[in-house]
Amino acid sequence: MPLPPAEPQPLGPDTPARSRFAWCITGSGHFLDESLAIAARLPQVDLFLSAAAEEVLPIYQHTLEGLRPRFRLFRDKTASAVPVGTLYTDLYHTVLIAPATSNTVAKCALGLSDSLPTNMFAQAGKLGIPGIVFACDTEPVVLTRAPHAWVTLRPRRIELENVERLRAIEHCQVVRSPAELEQALDRRLHELALSWTTSSS
Repeated sequence: MPLPPAEPQPLGPDTPARSRFAWCITGSGHFLDESLAIAARLPQVDLFLSAAAEEVLPIYQHTLEGLRPRFRLFRDKTASAVPVGTLYTDLYHTVLIAPATSNTVAKCALGLSDSLPTNMFAQAGKLGIPGIVFACDTEPVVLTRAPHAWVTLRPRRIELENVERLRAIEHCQVVRSPAELEQALDRRLHELALSWTTSSS
C-alpha cells in the first residue's frame, strides 16, 4: 500500500474562507500525546511542524506517516518559513502552538520569528487571527513525561515571566494544561458554530 503524499495537497477553490485550524508543534514532549489527541478531535486541522518537532515526534512514537492520514502537514524546510503564506489566503480562523517550549514562548513574547511556529504566531497576530498557546513552563513546579520517565522541573523566573509577557500579546490566549486547552477550544468552536468531531471519552 503506497504511503500518503510527502507534501500537503492543495485544497480546492471552493474551500470556505477561514475554515481550518493551524496547529503548530514545537520541540516539546510535554503533554504531546494529549495535545495531538485533542487536535485529532477537531474539524479541519493542519499541522505545522518546527524542525525540533520533527526530531521529538518519533521519540514519542509519532511518525509523519502516522499523522498524514488525519492531518495535512507543513514542515519547516525553508529559511523564510514559506508555509506561513497559507495564512494570507484567508484559510485559517485559529492558530495554535501546543505544546510550546519555553524557547518558543520567549520568542513569541519578544516578537522574534525564526521558526515556522513563531512565524505563524507573529503573522497570525498581525492578521488578527486568534491564537492559543499551550505553554509548558507555567508553574513553579512542572511534572512532565520524558521519553522514558516522569521528570520534575522547576522553571526559572525568566520562563515564568515570559509566560506573563506572552499573555499581554494581542490576539493571544495562554493555557496551562490539556484541560485548559480543551476548554479554550470548546469556546472557540462555539464562537465558530462548529463541533468536535468525536467525544473525549
